Amino acid sequence: MGSSAVFGGRGRAHAVVIGGGISGLFTARVLADTYAVVSVLDRDALPSAPVARRGVPQGQHAHALLTRGLRAIEELFPGFEAELDALGVPFGDGQADIHYYNNGHRLSPAVSGFTAVAVSRPLLEHIVHSRVAADPRIRILGSHSVTGLIGTAAKDRVAGVHVYAGQSGTESTLEADLVVDAGGRGRQSPRWLAELGHRAVPEQTVPVGMTYVTRRYRYDERLLDGSLAVILSSYPGQLYGGAVGREDSDRIVLGLQAMLGEELPTDEDGMAAVADRLNDRRLARVIRLGEPLGPPAKMRYPVSVRRRYERLRGFPDGYLVVGDALCSFNPIYAQGMTVAALEALLLRDLLRDGTDGLARRFFRRAAKLIDSPWSIATGSDLRFPQIEGQRPPGARLANAYLDRYHAAAAADPALGTAFLRVANLIDPPARLFDPRLMVRVGRATRRRAADR
Repeated sequence: MGSSAVFGGRGRAHAVVIGGGISGLFTARVLADTYAVVSVLDRDALPSAPVARRGVPQGQHAHALLTRGLRAIEELFPGFEAELDALGVPFGDGQADIHYYNNGHRLSPAVSGFTAVAVSRPLLEHIVHSRVAADPRIRILGSHSVTGLIGTAAKDRVAGVHVYAGQSGTESTLEADLVVDAGGRGRQSPRWLAELGHRAVPEQTVPVGMTYVTRRYRYDERLLDGSLAVILSSYPGQLYGGAVGREDSDRIVLGLQAMLGEELPTDEDGMAAVADRLNDRRLARVIRLGEPLGPPAKMRYPVSVRRRYERLRGFPDGYLVVGDALCSFNPIYAQGMTVAALEALLLRDLLRDGTDGLARRFFRRAAKLIDSPWSIATGSDLRFPQIEGQRPPGARLANAYLDRYHAAAAADPALGTAFLRVANLIDPPARLFDPRLMVRVGRATRRRAADR
């Protein structure tokens, strides 16, 4: 192991981003407008092509980019949508071209105006990485692991990081005016802050016990009946869900999911048997008739975690936590990339007012930003009585209403569009309880009762 060295420096404005994934790249992009040098450190040897990498196991699985997230990325990287289009990535309407099933009811198709894009996580990250790497203010260092923080004697500021370079086997210290943890949903920040003598961060957790199995197939338009994607959510009484759809320019991606620790098979017959339990025949059709492009991949997601840094007194200056390191959502709601982009835009706006009190200002505003997607994800998960967690007052009545809402949305396209506005983080969840929508739900419920 080599000797210690110092690179970077406090003589010039320098920011360090821990993690070169989606959230870290978004963060580096906005920091470069304020700091003279931005260093992005990632423990992986970063690939030069759009492939899934070891440090991002979720990259092997299907991803969805919400409409608000697509708009936010376009704001961060102008021309992003045009670049996807030039690469042959399919676009469509979020309600007309994607077939959603909520509580077993298929959302009534209609033209919603929401843009849906069928891009894989590796390709999206590759495009963003290429844009960020082309910025002369940013340096991206692969095979560099952060092993701890450098704190001041007064414990009031983070002044840099300890770094281990895997390729050379050397340890070094990297001084910085700002350090941002975008390293994912592990417990690095709580551990590092504890090592510097800071209090434990309050956490909220919801144990969901999700299991995913994903496989890719060669694109064949006959397998999907012309749709961009089919998405079926799990719900109380049905622990299984799934999705199938186009991906990038030449593939179909299929994913199965199970709640509450239920196991999923990875053999073809077992996967097809699970798909047969779902409401749409296209998933089983792809499994039985599609041409696989590789073996299935499995991943487990045990628990959603929200870390409440805004409640932690005495948080040190010069340090921020973003992305999954701040709040890790159940992936079935596809909120992670969108929230990461919105946090980057928030940080950009706050930096325009300077860096004084940045951590306090960021965590307070980020908490408000996270409230809606956290409420959507945990509210849906806590419908399952087996999941432990604090349910808000009135949750049972709200869930009973939403059951009727989803049934009504199968016949009323306006209800479907309103739901998608919430799911795409454009409107808050309370929008579904608008009196005008409640009238439509009541009307549709009475009509269905009369038909029966």
